[in-house]
Amino acid sequence: MGLLDQLGQAAAGMMGASSEQNPLMQAVVGLLGQNSSIGGFSGLIQAFQKHGLGDIVNSWVGTGKNLPISAEQVQQGLGGDLLKQLASQAGMSPEAAGGQLANLLPGLIDQLTPGGKMPDTKLIEQGLNLLRGTLG
Repeated sequence: MGLLDQLGQAAAGMMGASSEQNPLMQAVVGLLGQNSSIGGFSGLIQAFQKHGLGDIVNSWVGTGKNLPISAEQVQQGLGGDLLKQLASQAGMSPEAAGGQLANLLPGLIDQLTPGGKMPDTKLIEQGLNLLRGTLG
């Protein structure tokens, strides 16, 4: 299965749980883009690593079991300002966004890193463009 298929399946599965996740998923899709304030997919991974959460985020990229993350750790990894921005875009409180991201990010990042390897940024952008069309 190709990366674009995996990205589509990941998004569909995560959005299927609740339509209320759509605005947050849209914000996350924007965050993963190369031109985002965090630096895209690799910037997101690096932010968590830089803030002392490397073991957790590396488990999502790796091929083993995904370690869980708490809403507080999401805030630590993203930074309070970025979490507030994502929450605002999704129309929810930072606490609620942190909780949903704690459930969303491990599976999403795991599916975007098949075989434990970072994906090609061009493929990520193509997949995100497809998702933007689906989510918009």
